[in-house]
Amino acid sequence: MKILMVHQNMPGQYREMLDWLIAQGTHDLVFLTQRQNYPDKPGVQKIVYRPHAGPAKDAYGLSRVWEEAAGMGYGAALAARKLKEAGFTPDIILGHTGWGELMFMKHIYPDVPILGFFEYFYLAKGGPVGFEPEDEVSDTVPFLLQARNTVPFTNLHVIDQGIAPTRWQRDCFPAAFHDKLYVCHDGIRTDKLRPDPDVTLNLGRAGQVSRKDEIITYVARNLERTRGYHVLMRALPEIQAARPNARILIVGGNDTSYGKKSEAAGGLRAEMEAEVGSRIDWSRTHMLGQVPYEDFQKIVQISRCHIYLTMPFVLSWSLLESMAMEATIVASDVAPVREAITHGETGLLADFLRPADLAEKVISVLSDPARYAHMGPAARKHVVETYDFLNVCLPQHIDQINALVPEDVRIKL
Repeated sequence: MKILMVHQNMPGQYREMLDWLIAQGTHDLVFLTQRQNYPDKPGVQKIVYRPHAGPAKDAYGLSRVWEEAAGMGYGAALAARKLKEAGFTPDIILGHTGWGELMFMKHIYPDVPILGFFEYFYLAKGGPVGFEPEDEVSDTVPFLLQARNTVPFTNLHVIDQGIAPTRWQRDCFPAAFHDKLYVCHDGIRTDKLRPDPDVTLNLGRAGQVSRKDEIITYVARNLERTRGYHVLMRALPEIQAARPNARILIVGGNDTSYGKKSEAAGGLRAEMEAEVGSRIDWSRTHMLGQVPYEDFQKIVQISRCHIYLTMPFVLSWSLLESMAMEATIVASDVAPVREAITHGETGLLADFLRPADLAEKVISVLSDPARYAHMGPAARKHVVETYDFLNVCLPQHIDQINALVPEDVRIKL
């Protein structure tokens, strides 16, 4: 099959799918992206496109997102046109709908079906907006978010079939989308993500740690409010006071991927150090920044208690990956997390708005590990049965792809 994948940050949600298609060795694969530094992969042609234009610095706020999306969409379309002129017409296009890259693809390939990835519909009420009482929501926010949603609304009429990775994410979209969206996660390689009782990790000057050490872990792309970094830090003094031998490994960059940035110089990390830093034992607090994927696996495998925090928002791959590695997890008690974790069975759920509740549950896990020993294996079992890429998610995705293309080019499992 000839497949065109479109995602500004290659490979994005197509990480596992791309590798599987390459391994089959029978497909003509082209990936259209903005990510220049992603390493070339044998078996796939990477084409880097640039947005045709972007909004001016003083662009009107309500049209800024549309201008960005239109510039990305037209830039991607121009790259696709060159691809077509070079003789490549795909059997199907797979792409993310969030940034506008697919908007004009039907002008280039009018007869090619498009399967679009719908990640999130921005809610003026619900989701992370106004979730915390301390979060003052500007009167302009509903207007800005409705304007942002012009992009998925436009894409609804471009794609032939859509996908949402979780039920909660699907249900964020209005009912008009639902008939076009099937629900299936990108998939987790549970065959590669497993517990390792013999794992060790070198922390540099802080020495080497193993499963014998009392290790707490927290992982996010960036240390930000949407992913609960401030909640973690407010809970940490109580945790450290109760568990004098516990060490915490904190993974995440000092930027903002989602939501509002901290106004403090140095970001949320500096803001929280100013708020609670005098009550934290920094000799047992290891800020690791962003780490390679192999190190992330070791960090989770070595953990006695893994903390996953998020406002009601897109579910992180890291939660499901940690479950696959049999981590004992304390996570936010919010709807998207409840879709993956059952309290007391596959993890513990804590009130995001009460750092003391998070602290109490983490301390309980560390104080009586035998009481919670069942949760890690149960978490892995659930992920294997529900989110495994090869046996659960891949067959569903292939069925949806095959339903859009002629029989003679369909993918065989």
